[in-house]
Amino acid sequence: MKFQDWEMLATLYETENITQAAERLFLSQPTLTSRLKNMENYYGVQLMNRKQRGITFTPEGEQLAQHAVRMLHEQRKIEEKLHNMKNQVAGTLRVGVSNFFALNKMPKLLRLFKQSYPDVEFQVVTGWSSEMHRLISNHDVHISFIKGDYAWNEQKDLLYEEEICIASPWEFQMEDLPTLPRIDYYTDEKMRSLVEHWWYNNYKQPPNINIQVNQVETCKEMVINGLGYAILANLVVRPHPELFIKPLYLPDGKPITRKTWMYYHEDTLELNIVKAFVQFIQTIDVKAL
Repeated sequence: MKFQDWEMLATLYETENITQAAERLFLSQPTLTSRLKNMENYYGVQLMNRKQRGITFTPEGEQLAQHAVRMLHEQRKIEEKLHNMKNQVAGTLRVGVSNFFALNKMPKLLRLFKQSYPDVEFQVVTGWSSEMHRLISNHDVHISFIKGDYAWNEQKDLLYEEEICIASPWEFQMEDLPTLPRIDYYTDEKMRSLVEHWWYNNYKQPPNINIQVNQVETCKEMVINGLGYAILANLVVRPHPELFIKPLYLPDGKPITRKTWMYYHEDTLELNIVKAFVQFIQTIDVKAL
């Protein structure tokens, strides 16, 4: 089997959707379907079943797909080892990045790193911090940038700490928040739990949420346009002095904060590309970017 066939099967296994897999592999659906049929003929088994929304793998297909994932991991490891043997900082750095960090920090960091190491390419995956934690735990990425504290026994560097705050387009009193319109956004479970814990320690009634959006940046724009207040990290609204901002406090008077970390495995520092990037991040004031 060719490397491209393993890649195709692993992508189908991850997406469980022919359309999404074809888009990710830059193939037409007929081409992908034809290659899949050739693979089934080669092994003499049916690999998957189509359903109304996506596909399901047969037991035989499940075994072959898991083998494909292992093959890709091994291929990636040998490529990284060969690059490392050249004693050069080159190859592809795989990075997992939480959503806010991906939008506001990562492009600048990658540009600066690329200036020093032009032979490096990047494979960046973005999403909630919980997903980035899963990726680094499974060795699917070399490094993850994560908001919040997750179970981790390997290497991690604290990049910065930021306050959680109320951001409003108008002046307000904290005791009036339950009656004021609030804009909420989907976030990871740790952030949501932190905010809810603070709320119900201070108020008996639920918040008056009248707008729900998918992303924190959309939430911020709603606040800027006077549609309500929001509870979010200070760095999100720091560039907008026109907003009224008040930090959240714990019962002991300390501000509620959220940390942003760089997670990585000790053994990946044996790779020149990972070692160079980690050392680069350690010399940068990431919060100030």
